[in-house]
Amino acid sequence: MSTAETTAHAASARDVVPFRTAVRTWFAISLQTFGGPAGQIAVMQRALVKEKRWIGQQRFNHALSYCMLLPGPEAQQLAIYIRWLLNGTPGGLVAGSLFVLPGVLALLALSGLYVAFGTTTAATGLFAGLAPAVVAIVAQAVWRVGRRSLTHPALIALAVASFAALALFAVPFPLVIIGAALVAWLLAPCARPPRTPPTTARRH
Repeated sequence: MSTAETTAHAASARDVVPFRTAVRTWFAISLQTFGGPAGQIAVMQRALVKEKRWIGQQRFNHALSYCMLLPGPEAQQLAIYIRWLLNGTPGGLVAGSLFVLPGVLALLALSGLYVAFGTTTAATGLFAGLAPAVVAIVAQAVWRVGRRSLTHPALIALAVASFAALALFAVPFPLVIIGAALVAWLLAPCARPPRTPPTTARRH
């Protein structure tokens, strides 16, 4: 077997899913990622966790938590990380490129339309009408992700408290993250399901 064939065989052996199948799936995901990070994350959760079952819900939540802590666009980081898990470094590069390509093209098209017709009444009404639709998309996406992630009353209370700290009291984001991590660490033993005692064979 030649060196090229050995390298190709090793790369295919590392792929959790076929590379071409993953490319087609991520291209389809990129065409549906409207509504900002919340909508993009919801689309990935539906496609990868619920439909394809390429990654488990718990692993998806952990990856999302890590990406939220990193600077930069968390949705794109999540896409790169998940694709890296499935297909290695080439998969991560492809996912990152496909993830932003439709948005870049759409932004260029909308920018051109706005420069050409932005001052007209029809264009003003069009952009004003898009705002409620975007709010609805984001709200639906947040509900979908939260329903699958907040599976315990303590987690729901922690999410509400974090939102109140950010929105009402302007607490800095790092302090909210540190506080939430500390509270979750303290409540972790209470949130664990009770262990079932091992069954023993009945003696006759």
